[in-house]
Amino acid sequence: SSHFDSRALRHRICSSSGFCSSHAQGSMIEVICNDRIGRKIRVKCNPDDTIGDLKKLIAAQCGTRWEKIRIQKWYNIYKDHITLEDYEIKDGMGLELYYN
Repeated sequence: SSHFDSRALRHRICSSSGFCSSHAQGSMIEVICNDRIGRKIRVKCNPDDTIGDLKKLIAAQCGTRWEKIRIQKWYNIYKDHITLEDYEIKDGMGLELYYN
């Protein structure tokens, strides 16, 4: 399983896309995304990151376009503009990763 700290990448992605929320320097959390074909992707992010931000960090790690990624938990598909905090995604939480 690959491990990845994304501060420099996040800055590049956020400043070029204008998509990311502003990042308060709070405590970062680690989210584990399982794509169900044996790949586990660990991503460090902030609670105030959106699902769209998380997708971009995952995409940078696995080489897929972020628009092609779907993140869900059970049958709940997470929407791009909502923050991890609002979805109550906590440190160490596992999410399901699908490719559209």
